[in-house]
Amino acid sequence: MPHRKKKEKGIFSHRVVQEGEDRTLRIDCSKCNFLPSIEDNALVMSKTIELLVENKSVTKIVFYQQRDFVYEYEQTRILMQVANVYDNLVREKNLLNHQNLGFSKRYTKGFNQRFSELHNINYNLIKSDPIGAYVELKRLLRREKSALEAEIDPTYAQSLKRYIALLNSILKMLENLTLIKLAKPYIAGYHPGDRSVYHRIINPVIKPDFMFTRLMAKYPEDAEELDTYRFGNSEVMIFRLPGSIQYLYHLVPPEFQLSEEKYEILDSARSIIAEHKPKKSEFVDPERMRQVFYNVGKDLIEELVTSRSLSLRSKEIDELTRILVRYTVGFGLIEVLLSDPKVQDITINSPMGRVPVFIVHQDFDDCVTNIIPSRPESDSWASKLRMISGRPLDEANPILDTELELPDARARVAVIAPPLNPSGLAYALRRHRDKPWTLPLFIHNRMVSPLGAGVLSFLIDGSRTMLVAGTRSAGKTSLLGSLMVEIMRKYRIITVEDTLELPTTALRKLGYNIQPMKVASAMTKSSSEVSADEGIRTTLRMGDSCLIVGEVRSTEAAALYEAMRVGALANVVAGTIHGDSPYGVYDRVVNDLKVPKTSFKATDIVVVANPIKSADGMHKWRRVTQITEVRKHWENDPLLEHGFVDLLKYDSRKDKLVPTDDLINGESKVLKSIAGNVKEWAGNWDAVWDNILLRADIKKTLVEYAVKTNNMSMLEAPFVIKSNDEFHMLSDQVKEEVGNIDSKIVLSKWVNWLKSEIKKQDLQ
Repeated sequence: MPHRKKKEKGIFSHRVVQEGEDRTLRIDCSKCNFLPSIEDNALVMSKTIELLVENKSVTKIVFYQQRDFVYEYEQTRILMQVANVYDNLVREKNLLNHQNLGFSKRYTKGFNQRFSELHNINYNLIKSDPIGAYVELKRLLRREKSALEAEIDPTYAQSLKRYIALLNSILKMLENLTLIKLAKPYIAGYHPGDRSVYHRIINPVIKPDFMFTRLMAKYPEDAEELDTYRFGNSEVMIFRLPGSIQYLYHLVPPEFQLSEEKYEILDSARSIIAEHKPKKSEFVDPERMRQVFYNVGKDLIEELVTSRSLSLRSKEIDELTRILVRYTVGFGLIEVLLSDPKVQDITINSPMGRVPVFIVHQDFDDCVTNIIPSRPESDSWASKLRMISGRPLDEANPILDTELELPDARARVAVIAPPLNPSGLAYALRRHRDKPWTLPLFIHNRMVSPLGAGVLSFLIDGSRTMLVAGTRSAGKTSLLGSLMVEIMRKYRIITVEDTLELPTTALRKLGYNIQPMKVASAMTKSSSEVSADEGIRTTLRMGDSCLIVGEVRSTEAAALYEAMRVGALANVVAGTIHGDSPYGVYDRVVNDLKVPKTSFKATDIVVVANPIKSADGMHKWRRVTQITEVRKHWENDPLLEHGFVDLLKYDSRKDKLVPTDDLINGESKVLKSIAGNVKEWAGNWDAVWDNILLRADIKKTLVEYAVKTNNMSMLEAPFVIKSNDEFHMLSDQVKEEVGNIDSKIVLSKWVNWLKSEIKKQDLQ
């Protein structure tokens, strides 16, 4: 943006620039041989007050050297108040002369010293040390009041009273300052020149000058430290803020831990590499583009290191290169946040530069962070997401849904822009787990019970149609991904999503025959992408496959139910949908999405996942709350006509899913329908129940051994898939040997296999 003013080519040259809603006073201190710290340096404070007098519309102050020292709006406002008082006193300079205040010439000599002290306070100390000026004025006032009490000359006493009135008027100006109000608890014993009090009130955000996003590096005072951990080269501290129910997620990324030499190298490299701005075509393949920029950046940094005769290890050069890529073609500190495996959601609200980033943490739920993104950074993200996704983000399309693939994380991103969001851009990012969720992992996290997992496994092998329902952040997509892990690898899977969230890439690497399809977002008004309903209908022409739909939310619902009716007896058809109960799902499908009532009967199972909160409202956990079958013999209302039958339901006292009498007594029509297609199970509920319990026991045993051996990798998809394969092969083997799937024999053989696998891992 064009700057308004630029003055002084010396060590305090400055300019005022418009940065979004902020008018920023940028002061160049690159030639200073000291840190440009208002709180530490009286000269810097004095110069700042003078500049604020000249530029009264300023809302932010930035000193720049190797790092930027940023004083935000609230702190700038505090300093602007001081500048206004100083300016008023300068304007009233003639009025503050004792000859203009009615003092007799007879007493002029006696007041010269007094006014010399006052002038020093008014015109020097107030701008360099306003707290010291306040303390000195209080001292002068006490002295003059004592002198007045002892004065016997009435004419001289009148002069003293006028002088005391003058001191009181100036003191009142200072007492109205926010700075003095905040400083009063710490003023006792204060000595002019001691600047420790300023550190309690004025603190800049210090950041490398190649960063746009600001990070509050200082730890909060009086906060309680709850946890500390590291990921990569970053450190996280979790604090409980005093007098607040909020937790603070305090991030210290590697770019804040570099030496001055490394900062200089990075800044130089950024200036050079910034000359090449990536084209839209390059964003078609972000992974390749990042690799190209990494290679170029690494060569450049190595050249800069050599030219400056520095000695850096290859590991250090690699770290500098990754930081460089992050702040050129990447997403800055957001990438660092997404690299934290404990971060689940990220919310960035508008207006940018005024509010911190918020996250949802695995262990501490909702947290405020020490990260404050700026408007230039936000605009840069929006441009990159438009190019990566190929989707519009403008006044006609103020919503953008897409996915973000980074070297260390995947995320779903939602962006809202004007006019929907009148104050600018806002972002919501949902971080996907690096590996697919599995049912054993959910058992370990208590989201589902072993029996619930056994029933779901049985239903998947039985090729039923399912909807995974729940509120936002209930874990619907994660649960659907865990059900995909239960599908045998010999079957083909087709996924349909408008934003790629399902773990298709990970499952492909694990040997699955899987084909993802990306369709147009329901939020986008115009797009070259194929619509969701057309995408689903296309899958019906692609041969016998399991169909997994990321989320049912618009016109694709009719096509999905068409697929359910066609594929109900062939392979699994499943998807996620918003709804907090089976009837809520019915209401959404029939009334909101206009699917005929009779078509809804194609749904076999509704799995409901919802957040469960503690009594104090401070904590929440994800739980599967219902596994419900949809019966077919109802006409108008499945709720009134017993169309919904719970197989398992969440018991809050036990904090787990418990089986209903309908399940235990074999009254499930869906499970009987599965059994009717299997020779050994037809008409034999005991055999069906025994197989469900076998699946539950295997998953429960796997969790127990993982905990016992402290090897949680056994609960991850690679091992769980091996376990599932072994279960199916052993079931087939035992059936050949004894004529039926004897659960005790299968479980015994599977446990022996598990023990041998654990021994193999121990030997590696």
